[in-house]
Amino acid sequence: MTPKAIKVACSNCNLRELCMPVDLDDSDMDKIDTLVATRRKIKRGDALFSNGDRFDALYAIRTGFFKTRITTEDGRDQVTGFQMAGEIIGLDGIVGDRHSCDAVALEDAEVCEMPYGRIEELSREVPALQTHVHKIMSREIVREHGVMLLLGSMRAEERLAAFLLNLVQRLHARGFSRSELVLRMTREEIGSYLGLKLETVSRTFSKFAEDGLIEVKHRHVRILDIEALQALVNAPNCN
Repeated sequence: MTPKAIKVACSNCNLRELCMPVDLDDSDMDKIDTLVATRRKIKRGDALFSNGDRFDALYAIRTGFFKTRITTEDGRDQVTGFQMAGEIIGLDGIVGDRHSCDAVALEDAEVCEMPYGRIEELSREVPALQTHVHKIMSREIVREHGVMLLLGSMRAEERLAAFLLNLVQRLHARGFSRSELVLRMTREEIGSYLGLKLETVSRTFSKFAEDGLIEVKHRHVRILDIEALQALVNAPNCN
């Protein structure tokens, strides 16, 4: 088979509504279909890009999970986010033409590579694409603000509840269960992201299970009382 025959166009991709503009006419959709230069398979544990790498493309995740991380001045790895199918990664490189973090696959993954120069070119021809890229950037800013709130004012139980609710909501948007998920990341990586020690993450998972909020079997989590988790996150903070 030729590369052209193997290629699955954006217009036929079941994740298109998550990572591309919707309601485009056929002409604009044909242009969007030319955006993906290549597909890349990334093995579990390998980096899609690393801190300091030259920035030249954004990546739409087709399958798999990623984590982004930075290395602190004292040499520790700090997880800054988890990304899944249908999401765009690589935005960190736009500002300085170099990536400022590592993107590491948590499981075997496949991404669509979209050269940034081509995105800019097409954005002038398809205004909906430019609007969509701006929305993606805005969503990233909102996410950063949410993480700052999470780390700055929430107790351990609130942080983990917010994390689980956010994860299951994102997975549900991709057709998965509203109440069940498989954690692709380790407890240690969750702790790094939430600003908690590994022991605290494990203890909080156990507490949620004892209280009947969740059921945990290794990396499989079933949410038994989503209202209770939501109440934890929305509870007023007492000083």
